[in-house]
Amino acid sequence: MLRVVASFVLALLISLYTTPLMRRAALQFGILDKPRGPLKRHAEAVPYLGGLAVFLAYLVSLAVTFEFGYAVLGILLSGTLMLLLGLIDDLGVLTPFEKISGQLIAVIALIKAGLFVKLVFLPMPVALVISVLWLLTVTNALNIIDIMDGLACGVAAIAALFLAGIALHNGEPMVAVMAASLSGSLVGFLRYNSRPARIYLGDSGSLFIGLTLSALAMNGHYTTKNSLAMLVPAMVLGVPLLDLGFVFLVRLSKGLSPFRGSPDHLALRLRRRGWSVEQTVGAAYGTTAALGLAAFILMETTSATIASLMLIGPSAAVLAVTAALWRTEA
Repeated sequence: MLRVVASFVLALLISLYTTPLMRRAALQFGILDKPRGPLKRHAEAVPYLGGLAVFLAYLVSLAVTFEFGYAVLGILLSGTLMLLLGLIDDLGVLTPFEKISGQLIAVIALIKAGLFVKLVFLPMPVALVISVLWLLTVTNALNIIDIMDGLACGVAAIAALFLAGIALHNGEPMVAVMAASLSGSLVGFLRYNSRPARIYLGDSGSLFIGLTLSALAMNGHYTTKNSLAMLVPAMVLGVPLLDLGFVFLVRLSKGLSPFRGSPDHLALRLRRRGWSVEQTVGAAYGTTAALGLAAFILMETTSATIASLMLIGPSAAVLAVTAALWRTEA
């Protein structure tokens, strides 16, 4: 418990220090997110490189508080590859094919370290395919919700904190410390990323965070009391996954490529309905926390009735929200 708390606090403090440094570096070298198109409506150019500040705080915190075993090195290597891919993408030189190819390389590096979905009823080839799909889906889900000040960063921080708590409860120190360190890094960064944001994560940050969260969630143990608890990772990361699914379906219904950007996100539709940025981001935070709590109850219950309610309740809420926002143009 002490190590988990220490990793969170140390990462938070380092992030508070490194984020302004990265902001100054981005301004000096002109690494800026300039307003353009329907998704970039901020008033003036905002520095990137926030992801690098989060990564440095996360890495240094782990170096001080935890041992770099094989699994830890696997997660760090794949996360570093994803960070570098995002840095290159932030410079605007990657095609969609090159970007997904780079993501696959990072995912393969992670799987080669022995980190993949391990469910006893799944044959190995099926487990590997599911692992690849899960890692790529969560990584890109986190990437596409990075569209509003504090949104992706705060949601990821809360999700990581729940993963740390669940892992600590289950006696999994590696996942607990790594998730706590990631959460602390994000909380420190959030001070500069909240509205009005003074620095953005950039693709380097969102891709690294998405892969790390998906890897940590994938390697927890959830099903000791009921088999439905295998859905805990999807619940904890439900907000970015919901937005990804929503955007994908809306774009298909419009005859658009699901791989091209468009203002079809749930958050932007809430803004269209008159919600402020603070209200929209707060709703995402609250939903993430509620899903995390429901996931913990699902994992702990031995009652089939309670387990069903923990799944049916959030599912009904999701259907209600998506139905209400489907016709709202962003």
